[in-house]
Amino acid sequence: MSDPSYVLVVNAGSSSLKYRLVDGETGEAPADGIVERIGESSGRLKHTVGDAVHTEERAFADHEEALQAALDAFEEHGPSLADAGVVAVGHRVVHGGERFSKPTLIDDQVVAAVEALVPLAPLHNPANLEGIAVARRLFPELPQVAVFDTAFHQTMPPVAYTYAVPRSWLTDHHVRRYGFHGTSHAYVARTAAAALGRRVEDVNVIVLHLGNGASAAAVRGGFSVDTSMGLTPLEGLVMGTRSGDLDPAVHIHLHRSLGWSLEEIDRLLNRESGLKGLAGANDFREIERLRAEGDEAATLAFDVYCYRIRKYVGAYSAVLGTVDAVVFTAGVGENGPEVRAAALSGLTALGIEVDPGRNAGPVSGPTRISSDSSAVAVLVVPTDEEYEIARQALAVVRRQ
Repeated sequence: MSDPSYVLVVNAGSSSLKYRLVDGETGEAPADGIVERIGESSGRLKHTVGDAVHTEERAFADHEEALQAALDAFEEHGPSLADAGVVAVGHRVVHGGERFSKPTLIDDQVVAAVEALVPLAPLHNPANLEGIAVARRLFPELPQVAVFDTAFHQTMPPVAYTYAVPRSWLTDHHVRRYGFHGTSHAYVARTAAAALGRRVEDVNVIVLHLGNGASAAAVRGGFSVDTSMGLTPLEGLVMGTRSGDLDPAVHIHLHRSLGWSLEEIDRLLNRESGLKGLAGANDFREIERLRAEGDEAATLAFDVYCYRIRKYVGAYSAVLGTVDAVVFTAGVGENGPEVRAAALSGLTALGIEVDPGRNAGPVSGPTRISSDSSAVAVLVVPTDEEYEIARQALAVVRRQ
């Protein structure tokens, strides 16, 4: 009999808690769920086992009550965590700074280090820490493993992560490019190589993670060498509510001209910009609906979104020198054929050509959408960040 390989993956947000029971070897996930609106007067738990969905509507005072409710759902609706033989709890942590370049067994020192990084990720790390604290109390006997969104990008060379600012900003204040969505980029790059029938060490790919948050990564031989997000997740591609690349003097201009505080400008760029700022909606399905109806603002938003992607594909083609595949993933990347076609249009000189029929077809697992004559493969690969977290957490536990 093989050793137990199930990991309970926890992804704690500011007012939500996602969880999944995952086999770290195979990716099999017999159950998952989410607790939403934590701390509000009315919350909701959804626990899914196979095709069965169980819901519970009530208030969840905090993350501890939310996770306890999830454990109760496992006991009531299955599968039993005791019978599954869970070997670890894997936590998504957004920002690991320069210290964490790999998944890490959590102890008090690691918690303190993640707390010290809160200024770099004030919207994410506090919630991640709350999830860790709760899980450590409820599962004192299980090893807890932190898997960092930034870790995959710690292989970037200095030329890619260094900003041209006073040297002391980097050495004293750690102002540099970190990148995010690392677990997704790692999983997708490895899966794309397998879909091409090649070793990940022998493949250069450009991964386009297009969800409400969006980022591009240049991956050479399985290692990230550049990525679009920077010190924070604000830089890079146009996103649902984030502006992406922006002249930094915009902050100064708005502050001087309108008297807006830096905190208000930061809020507007992170929560009221991107697609939402341009067209009034951050759900890409709504953007496409409005565009189909001839809405000019939605049409411009769509065009700006795709144009920015195309610029990054061109830039990362130059960074990599040779590109074996361009890979789309995440919600928009997996379900947006019009985005995929528009983003890669006009790139035949780079050897990139999308086949319209394949692009319009269904996506089930890794799917090739490039034409037979395209020198560069274009793939759609559904991401599975929870499996990647479970895989990495399991590897840490087995090394102990």
